[in-house]
Amino acid sequence: MDIYFESAGTILTLITLGKYLETKSKGKTSDAITKLMNLAPKTAMVIKDGKETEISVDEIVVDDILVIKPGGSIPIDGVIVEGSSTLDESSITGESVPVDKNVGDTVISGTMNKNGVIKIKAKKVGEDTTLSQIIKLVEEAGSSKAPISKLADRVSGVFVPVVILIAVIAMVIWLLLGQSFEFALSIGVAVLVISCPCALGLATPVAIMVGTGKGAEKGILIKSAESLETLHLVDTVVLDKTGTITEGKPKVTDIEIFAEAGSGDTKVLRNNFLQIAASLEKASEHPLAEAVVEKAKVENIEFGDVQNFTSVSGRGVKGTIEKTWYYAGNASFMQENGVDISVAEKKASRFASQGKTVLYFAAEFVSIAGIQKVLIGIIATMDTVKDSSFKAIEALKKKNIDIVMLTGDNKLVAKTIGEELGIEEVVAEVMPADKEKEVAKLQEQGKKVAFVGDGINDSPALVRADVGIAIGSGTDIAIESADIVLIKNNLQDAVTAIELSKATIGNIKMNLFWAFFYNIIGIPLAAGVLYNAFGIKLSPMIGAAAMSLSSVCVVTNALRLRYFKSSFDKELGKERIEVSELTKTQEEDESLNAAENGTNSGKAQNEKEETSMEFSKKILIEGMQCEHCKKAVEKALGALSGVTSVEVSLEEKNAVVKSNTELADSDITSAITEAGYEVKEILSC
Repeated sequence: MDIYFESAGTILTLITLGKYLETKSKGKTSDAITKLMNLAPKTAMVIKDGKETEISVDEIVVDDILVIKPGGSIPIDGVIVEGSSTLDESSITGESVPVDKNVGDTVISGTMNKNGVIKIKAKKVGEDTTLSQIIKLVEEAGSSKAPISKLADRVSGVFVPVVILIAVIAMVIWLLLGQSFEFALSIGVAVLVISCPCALGLATPVAIMVGTGKGAEKGILIKSAESLETLHLVDTVVLDKTGTITEGKPKVTDIEIFAEAGSGDTKVLRNNFLQIAASLEKASEHPLAEAVVEKAKVENIEFGDVQNFTSVSGRGVKGTIEKTWYYAGNASFMQENGVDISVAEKKASRFASQGKTVLYFAAEFVSIAGIQKVLIGIIATMDTVKDSSFKAIEALKKKNIDIVMLTGDNKLVAKTIGEELGIEEVVAEVMPADKEKEVAKLQEQGKKVAFVGDGINDSPALVRADVGIAIGSGTDIAIESADIVLIKNNLQDAVTAIELSKATIGNIKMNLFWAFFYNIIGIPLAAGVLYNAFGIKLSPMIGAAAMSLSSVCVVTNALRLRYFKSSFDKELGKERIEVSELTKTQEEDESLNAAENGTNSGKAQNEKEETSMEFSKKILIEGMQCEHCKKAVEKALGALSGVTSVEVSLEEKNAVVKSNTELADSDITSAITEAGYEVKEILSC
């Protein structure tokens, strides 16, 4: 007989085993979220009634004063109110260089205090912290569905009833061919079991989870699976200039005062002019205004009181100082307000040709001839291009992606920066509302557009673009409007995001192909098409094993994304290899020169071997639970004399220490015990 009770048991066992392996593999997709969650400590020291009290992080409220000691993690977002230290922010921003922090500086949850005791006032707690928001975004993106996933769902909706129909037809055909009911039933069951669309359903979501998690590791927050998928189709990248391509912190380079302008006698001393300019610009949030204000602070110039302040977006500002109206802005703003700027045309053109941005300042005077608006001076500022922008734009060009730069600056400044970066298409003197229109024009030409920006005025364009990418140092509104947030202020991460999108979608397509290919081969085989010719008949038990294996294979393939490396990572790896090879060549040359000069090469070699001798020990440690524990163990072992490297594994609960001198087991045990953990065993390796 073909049907036995053990068949049913074996099928269930194999499917359960497959589900177990699948679940175990899928568990690895949430590694990124787990790592992020482990960055925050579970408890914190809070000052209550003048005493330090340890409480749960969940009990912290806004305005609480927390004490953070060296090696401790920051549990909330806050401001330093006492002390100074160096913070390791690599876990959040990806920047490897520690950042100096003093009173008044902000601190971010999940970062680590390297040295110095600091007191911080809590500003954002619980779910409002930066770390919590990052975790939330990663979880939401991982659980959202990409369009390609919805396609798989629709296919599955048709696939399942078709397979049931195939199973019934196969049973009927074999019965009509004279086979027993047991044989026909075995065929039907085999078809149903082997065609279970688990692999089809897993092909997309697992890859999306791994892809968004990998993005979070690299400081790229992807808000939805749809934006991750769309990004790989982008053929045009539109870049805002200030704060995105450039540093966003222009500096004053030139100040020109016009003693006489128009028919008014307007002899203005430099300091008085700078005082007027800085006072007027102090209320503005524009980066160029900040440059003027910073210049006045450096020169210890006091600010005047401004009344009736008005800001015209993308144009300029105006207000009264001691009952006199003053105007500050670009050339268009001056012309709109009836200010003759012809006296400054030559100097302004020269500044612009040097890549500088010119701000015009005018005053309203009352004379015998009536009210006159007179140009009193101009201030030239310059914003430097980020080093990362050159590499990012070069990488985009290699991918045959068109680049467009949008800026509110004048055409000469924009052209200078465009030529410096090799950007051919530059759109200058663009009003904030027009940025969105420029993106729409490109879309009307059939292009898939990604917009990268950081300011409030970029929000409409970020929403309009197929994919909006916000620089993490930008405004909250820009970040909220974007589909993808780059935590680091680095344009290279936009390129990495595109590469990650292509890798993820490529992985999904591979998964879908194998899921369909497997069913195309498996279903006819299970239906018995080879039985009459070769006597091959697929047992339902084998079908169950094959079905489970296909799901595990799809999940395992998706996990390959955990090893994704951007083109910049690969370039860095090549540079390290080249440096290593260069060092090796130099050492060989030195040895050769020493031999040629008749020195005792044998003795030198022995001394070199003694110096380069390396000792390695593996320590099994009990009690490590989180990233904070890992950092504490690394610090304790790293402080031992002669230690060259420490690698701590939370998963395997061990640490591997390398040193240039033999370490005593008692010293290792003492260091780890003092850190608050238990040594189980020390092995030489």
